[in-house]
Amino acid sequence: MHTNQIDELLNNIAVIPVIRLENENQTSGVGEALIGGGLSVIEVTLRSDYALSAISQLKQSFPSALIGAGTVTNNEQYQASVDSGADFIVSPGSPPSLLEYGAKSDVPLLPGVSTITEAMKASEYGYQRLKLFPAMAIGGTTFLKSVMGPLPHLKFCPTGGISIDNAPDFLQLANVMCVGGTWLTTPSLLKSFAWDEVRRLAIEAKNLGNY
Repeated sequence: MHTNQIDELLNNIAVIPVIRLENENQTSGVGEALIGGGLSVIEVTLRSDYALSAISQLKQSFPSALIGAGTVTNNEQYQASVDSGADFIVSPGSPPSLLEYGAKSDVPLLPGVSTITEAMKASEYGYQRLKLFPAMAIGGTTFLKSVMGPLPHLKFCPTGGISIDNAPDFLQLANVMCVGGTWLTTPSLLKSFAWDEVRRLAIEAKNLGNY
C-alpha cells in the first residue's frame, strides 16, 4: 500500500513547502531557491490555472526533486496531476471516491483528515500516513497528542497555520512525520521575486530536521 511509498518519498523530510504558482518565472525562481536551500520535496497546490504546468516545469527543470500536487479534491484532478508528472498527491479531505481512486493509482495519495472518524476511515482504506488539515484550527499539537493513544499506527503531516515558530513543537511528536507550510513562499515573496529570502527560509526550514 501507499504507506511504504510515502515513507520512502518523505524520508528525513521535516518541512514540505506548499506553494501557489501563477506563472513560469515564479516557478523557475522558487524552484531554484527552495531546492538550492535544501528542500527537495515541494507541494504545488492546484489553486491556480498554472499549477499543472508548474508541476511539469519543476519536474523537467529539477528531475531529482519530488513534486507533489496539493489541494486535489476529485479524481479528475488526481489523474491530471499524475499526467503532469506529480510524484505524490495531497488532498485537503478524504471522500471515499478519492480514497478508492488513490488506492488504485501508482502515484501515492496523502489524504487529508480533520477528525478521528476520518482518520479511522482512511485507515480502513489502507492509508496510515495522513495530512492533518487545518492543523492549528482543530487543536494542533494537543489534538495530535490525544490521538496517539487510540491510533498509534497513524502518522500525520500537519498543515494549516504552521510556521517556523511552531513547527518544532509538531516535529517532536512521535506521530508527526513532517509539516507542510506556506510561510516560505508567501504571495508577497513570490510577487516581488524575493528568491534570496525564499532560499534563506528554505535553509532555516531544512535545519528543523536537526531539532
